[in-house]
Amino acid sequence: MRIRAQVAMVMNLDKCIGCHTCSVTCKQTWTNREGTEYVWFNNVETKPGIGYPKHYEDQDRWHGGWILDAKGRLTLRSGGRIKRLSRIFANPDLPSIDDYYEPATFDKDVLVNAPGGLKDTPVQRPYSALTGEPMAVTWGANWEDSLGGAHERADGDPNLGKMPAAAAEKVKFEFEKTFMFHLPRICEHCLNPACVSACPSGAMYKREEDGIVLVDQDKCRGWRMCVSACPYKKVYVNHATGKAEKCTFCFPRIEAGQPTICSETCVGRLRYLGIVLYDEDAVLAAASVTDEHDLLDAQRAVFLDPHDPVVERAARDAGLPDEWIEAAKLSPIRKLITEYRIALPLHPEYRTLPMVWYVPPLSPVLDAVGAAGRDDSDADDVFHTIRELRIPVEYLAELFTAGDADAVAGVLMKLAGMRSYMRTRTLDGTVAQDLLDSLGMTAEQVEAMYRLLAIAKYEERYVIPAAHAKDAAALEAQAAGHDGCALDSEGGPGMTDDFHLTEGERTGLFRRTDGRRGLALNPLRGRS
Repeated sequence: MRIRAQVAMVMNLDKCIGCHTCSVTCKQTWTNREGTEYVWFNNVETKPGIGYPKHYEDQDRWHGGWILDAKGRLTLRSGGRIKRLSRIFANPDLPSIDDYYEPATFDKDVLVNAPGGLKDTPVQRPYSALTGEPMAVTWGANWEDSLGGAHERADGDPNLGKMPAAAAEKVKFEFEKTFMFHLPRICEHCLNPACVSACPSGAMYKREEDGIVLVDQDKCRGWRMCVSACPYKKVYVNHATGKAEKCTFCFPRIEAGQPTICSETCVGRLRYLGIVLYDEDAVLAAASVTDEHDLLDAQRAVFLDPHDPVVERAARDAGLPDEWIEAAKLSPIRKLITEYRIALPLHPEYRTLPMVWYVPPLSPVLDAVGAAGRDDSDADDVFHTIRELRIPVEYLAELFTAGDADAVAGVLMKLAGMRSYMRTRTLDGTVAQDLLDSLGMTAEQVEAMYRLLAIAKYEERYVIPAAHAKDAAALEAQAAGHDGCALDSEGGPGMTDDFHLTEGERTGLFRRTDGRRGLALNPLRGRS
């Protein structure tokens, strides 16, 4: 058993209102430079919809993630080394700018300098941020937002095509017959990242100390194999520098003991950050299970209980600081994934073992129970109503459980049971023991789960190891050493003049300040 620590995130989709604050603050922090106009490390999609980039979930088209070969061995869907090298100068599995969207800018001087007395209001015409030519805005990072464009292309959602025909017929794109929910997405910082294994130059790496997946800008040669290998399409190419860029999990903030910028600014307080301990030796077996419906339980089995004395002792032997072990014990991620078992991974069938999980949406269920003339305190009535919701359980299953509708229904039942129990408990103090028995949870567990999901304080939602706070002074000194933003140097990140920077300064943007390289290669790299 080799114990590693991983910084992970869980998002409660019931709380996401689609305000895009997380996307805007991430954009201003990380991708407000030339060459990244189309790049959104954090984006919020409206489901159902084809997503950003278009149809990114269609792996028959993009060949991202992992599959099992004829001998049951894990291999990249994009092919082995020879196949990838044969395409190194002409990769057919890359999204084009049309699959993302062509970024637009506007001539604001038309409004600012418009003469007075005009009968017609002056209009800002959109111009391409890439070519400077006039253009028509026909697509964006979330064209389906609030169902504004869902009627145009949302029926092309790859998840709908995988659903049983009877369930797919429930999905309507007509007024008062449709449904929607928001899905925030960032890089998954997977335990088994396909991007790391596909990179020919070894520029993609997974940090040893916290599992964050980063890009060594000095090593990146712009082969773009990482883009095609990532099934979530969360690796981008800066067209000005030719280098790959991706979500960094705001590692300078994490190292300083602060949450990511998307978490810090989230209006709905739907994000949770924490540490989980996992067995690195179990990753390959978990990603290689034959039945896709078993992938969820297989990944959960990889995670270790920090309260177990054996695990705690092994973690210390592996060199993990006491602060990290204590943070793992208090981690909201561990509670939501392995204790309460209500968080689910996004597309586990990609076999990357993603580390950004989701609590599926349940908002209208109790109203639906009452509207159907059923008893919302009766577990059977709630279960039957869940299976008949406007948001088909089968659709959520395609997103989070590789099509296992029963697993999603079980999570929704637990969430609905928690709501029913807390309503009764709050109104008249009654303890619904029958409901607790049906959930297989104690009253203390249900109330703790309710507190974490509904009213958790800042320090309960973000449990970041105190050890990272020790790096705060070094990070401040590094920032003070630059005249401006370190990312604004000529050529973009990692492209500053080698003759004027030390090795530590040159690589500081994408590595720890102490110079540790981390895991340069994925354990499965040799098998691809």
